[in-house]
Amino acid sequence: MKPIAIFRFFPIEGPGYFATFLDNNHIPWQLISIDQGEGLPGNIYPFSGLVLMGGPMSVNDNLPWIGLLLDLIKQAVAHDVPVLGHCLGGQLMSKAFGGIIEANPIKELGWGKVRVADNPVAREWLGDVKEFELFHWHGETFSLPAGSSLLLSNDYCQNQAFALGIHLGMQCHVEMTEDMVLNWSRVNATEIIQNQASPAVQSADAMQMNLKSRVSKLNTIADHLYRKWIKALKTEE
Repeated sequence: MKPIAIFRFFPIEGPGYFATFLDNNHIPWQLISIDQGEGLPGNIYPFSGLVLMGGPMSVNDNLPWIGLLLDLIKQAVAHDVPVLGHCLGGQLMSKAFGGIIEANPIKELGWGKVRVADNPVAREWLGDVKEFELFHWHGETFSLPAGSSLLLSNDYCQNQAFALGIHLGMQCHVEMTEDMVLNWSRVNATEIIQNQASPAVQSADAMQMNLKSRVSKLNTIADHLYRKWIKALKTEE
């Protein structure tokens, strides 16, 4: 099988548990570190899927790689190469599909529950799960692209995840590991303090509470989503 291309936009926002999932399922992958100045591939043909991680920048920023990456996403969709986006990655997908990215009413930083939408597509991705706890770190939100189905919502952000055929875009973070939670809460300490008045922002101590159990449950949810997503990976042609 051709490898999955994983795009990283910020050093501490790597593939996390997704890489573990791929390794456990013997699926090859290649990390493309945009944050280290690595160039984008010219086309999607060397890859079986495209995966986009998170980052502190905005999809609306004037960055030289954003337009090129949007074109690559569109190319993947045109050739039925599955695309998977986490947070910034989900926003890039929405924009590539014609959606709008704008400020969320409030920031979400830390753990928070989400509800699974009551529609057939959501059940295809998450089975009988109705509600669960996810990790969040965002100040912007995406609109649902035309033809997509809402998968997840909560009280602070209506559009937490969408599916468009074989493609999955998420505003939230299902890829978290214990080390990532610890690292993000430490590196972003100032951002937490600046936004502590928000009802959707937790202290670092609250984020780290019962961490092993929380991450284990999150890994189970990630398995559901990732397992369905990999079914559409392109094999050798």
